[in-house]
Amino acid sequence: MTGHIEGRLAFLKTEIKITDVQESKWSVFADAVRANAKAMMGMREGMMQARDGALPVRLERIEKAMALCQEALQKIKVAVEPLYASFSEEQKRTADQLMVSPMGLF
Repeated sequence: MTGHIEGRLAFLKTEIKITDVQESKWSVFADAVRANAKAMMGMREGMMQARDGALPVRLERIEKAMALCQEALQKIKVAVEPLYASFSEEQKRTADQLMVSPMGLF
């Protein structure tokens, strides 16, 4: 998952046509995506472990993984809001189409 993050970020930056003025806001967003990708790898490992053990233990692991997902989404949201506000209407249309993956994360 983390191996594709840089390519995905480069694609989005190019397609959305991030300007020099928007670069600092983009960097905050990109850093949040990178940090979340690392956290999600840890969550994935926890989910793999969730298949083993007693039901209450498995449920607790799943609950922790879901909490990590929510935290990751909140971090992205905080980073996206000022970036999105700086977009032109064309950039907003492009971002609306491209920035959220089927799993809800970038």
